Amino acid sequence: MISGTGLQAADNGVPVVISRAESRTLTPMQQVAGTLISRNDTRLAAQVEGQVVWVADVGTQLASGEAATRLDDTLVREELAENEASILRAQASVEFSRAELRRLEKLAEKSHAAESRLDQVRLDLAVARSELSVARARTSRSREKLERTSIRAPFNGVVTERFIQTGEWADAGTAVVRLVDTTALEVQAWVPVVMLPYIQSGMVLDFSANATEGSGRVRTLVPVGDRQSRLYEVRLAVDADGWSSGQGVRISIPTAESRMATVVPRDALVMRRDGITVFRITADKTVEQVSVTTGIASGDHIEITGGIRPGDAIVIRGNERLREGQAVQPSETLPGA
Repeated sequence: MISGTGLQAADNGVPVVISRAESRTLTPMQQVAGTLISRNDTRLAAQVEGQVVWVADVGTQLASGEAATRLDDTLVREELAENEASILRAQASVEFSRAELRRLEKLAEKSHAAESRLDQVRLDLAVARSELSVARARTSRSREKLERTSIRAPFNGVVTERFIQTGEWADAGTAVVRLVDTTALEVQAWVPVVMLPYIQSGMVLDFSANATEGSGRVRTLVPVGDRQSRLYEVRLAVDADGWSSGQGVRISIPTAESRMATVVPRDALVMRRDGITVFRITADKTVEQVSVTTGIASGDHIEITGGIRPGDAIVIRGNERLREGQAVQPSETLPGA
């Protein structure tokens, strides 16, 4: 015996949630491996020689202009003091020669000074001025050397490696630390030549890593392939929030021109041994099982070809146990349904 509740459920049909097939513009995509890198990643090097007296620890955050390493500056300071003293000597020599020239010129007006002596003083003044210029240049160079005993960060960044230790000797050009800007990131990827026609500078591409999704704008496409791999470099400018330099990502790259396609939510697909089907709602609120073939995936939707047309009501919840011709109680509750 069937109870009244059972009869009502049978009359109303099985509750299901439905959505509508849509027509959308889709682009065939293929995922390519990429890596997040910093646009500013450099090995800071000593510009003068000297003994290392301090090196920033790994992990130290440095502001632009802040010292990353310091060299012993004792000898440079002594050299600077010597050159500053030479400026004073040269200035005194210039003043003496200038005063002597003025005195002899006054005597020459009264014919009391020999012309040869006047020429000699003029020569002495020119030499003194030249020596003053040389002394100033040497002093300026010593000040610059003193400034360069501190190897400073050219941009904001974090110290990721130390190549030298306190007490070691650094020659000019010796790498001291590696500095990485963690706020200026981009994605680096290598793509085959068949993808090049579909990648344009400025276009936005999606990427993901560990269930986290992001997007970046194509900053550059290097039009020269690697001789061994035959791949071409692509770089995407990205927002650094939530991402780290060195992180691996998967980038979706277009492989063909966009085209119009009929799409349905992925949940509408019923996978069985005999193929993939979709349950469509008929006018009398029963379902018919339609065989389909899948194509391009786009987020939560996927392209299908077969008997489904845009606007058809299809089951996306409760379709696992449906049978052909079964009565249903449809409910369009999903956003956009």
